[in-house]
Amino acid sequence: MRNASALSSFVATMIAVGVVLGGCGTASFSPANDAGSSNVGSSDGGYSDAGSAGAPLTASQAGAANGAGVPVAAGSAAKTHIGSTIDPAGLPAGSIYRNPANGRDEIIVKDTSNIAVLIGDSQSEPSFGWPRQGLAAAGYKVFFCGRGGTGYVASNGKTGNYIDALQRGDWKLPYGTPPLVVIEGGGNDAARGASNAQIVANAERLIASIQQRYPAARVIMVGTLARGAHYGGGRRSEVDALVGKVADRHGLTFVSAGDWLTRYNLTGSMADGVHLNRQGHAALGAVFGQRLESLGLDYADPRMLTGLSH
Repeated sequence: MRNASALSSFVATMIAVGVVLGGCGTASFSPANDAGSSNVGSSDGGYSDAGSAGAPLTASQAGAANGAGVPVAAGSAAKTHIGSTIDPAGLPAGSIYRNPANGRDEIIVKDTSNIAVLIGDSQSEPSFGWPRQGLAAAGYKVFFCGRGGTGYVASNGKTGNYIDALQRGDWKLPYGTPPLVVIEGGGNDAARGASNAQIVANAERLIASIQQRYPAARVIMVGTLARGAHYGGGRRSEVDALVGKVADRHGLTFVSAGDWLTRYNLTGSMADGVHLNRQGHAALGAVFGQRLESLGLDYADPRMLTGLSH
């Protein structure tokens, strides 16, 4: 575990000064090139740092662009490896492998020991997004699955909602056994009038699918970034609370973000009505990283723990 006082000091510095961080950098995996922000027509403002407007990576490009294990964009020309005689351990990083256990195409990542699979919307999509920065601060490399304008019910016209996108292969999970899966979102569902019943039903389908695929992983849910019920949070804060109830019902850790904009004095750090600017992302990323540590969810190298036992 990292030094708690040091991380607390880092959080205070980020919030007080608003230092701009560079995001996860090479510690982050994303389904396509970081091509900067582009509007994908989402009610979440359309941050799209996964490069929806750019050409998708091939398997070889994915491995070379940001290091081994960078996944291939959905719909790329990369070859899918199929067959019982294929050993996935022998495939190069970034390859697409048809997992015979579930019939889905998955991405080969050579080392998943400290990978956090992040499922989310435009809060998570940019390389500098606060969920990614928080996970990086907690010691994880991020494998992002999602797209701006999506949610438990909402889709952006190109990519389905979270569960539909997974089932039809709009985005692909990593092959292997990552220790942590983070499901973030709800803002687009709130903006587009998705009902409580719709959100709950699809959230539960997604949870069931993720737990079936990664039974050993810790699954946590992160709520909807908002101002809070008493400060104009409206439907976004309501959806945050609703997602928290779903998480509680399934025994999952829940991190509420339904009042974070006012709690951490970030209403002045907005790029638009619902997205933070880079300084705001950096400050909230530090908060999220500290929250993960306080919940005992920061990454601890098993080799270090083994060494301490002797």
